[in-house]
Amino acid sequence: QVQLVESGGGLVQAGGTLRLSCVASGRTEFIGAMGWFRQAPGKEREFVARIPWISGTREYADSVKGRFTISRDSVKNTVFLRMNSLRPEDTGVYYCASRTTRASDFDSWGQGTQVTVSA
Repeated sequence: QVQLVESGGGLVQAGGTLRLSCVASGRTEFIGAMGWFRQAPGKEREFVARIPWISGTREYADSVKGRFTISRDSVKNTVFLRMNSLRPEDTGVYYCASRTTRASDFDSWGQGTQVTVSA
């Protein structure tokens, strides 16, 4: 079991920057990848970015490519999401997720952190 705790959300003006953090604890030795998802009011949760825990290609949703960067600190069991050039449509609750090495999908989730971008 992996526990995830997000932080770093807040209110920012359009064009601004935020950096989200997610600290993993528990059975972190089984983590294969971590990712960020978001859910806007009245909409379904959507994929934002993912990163392999050891090495590999980072992936991004088309809507955030060139603006968001996912990174990790494997020693500190932490994954980050730096969000530049924020837009009002980036508003939502951002969730950190992890996928164990044998899982086909993300199987642990954080409680979420609110990001609000004002026009």
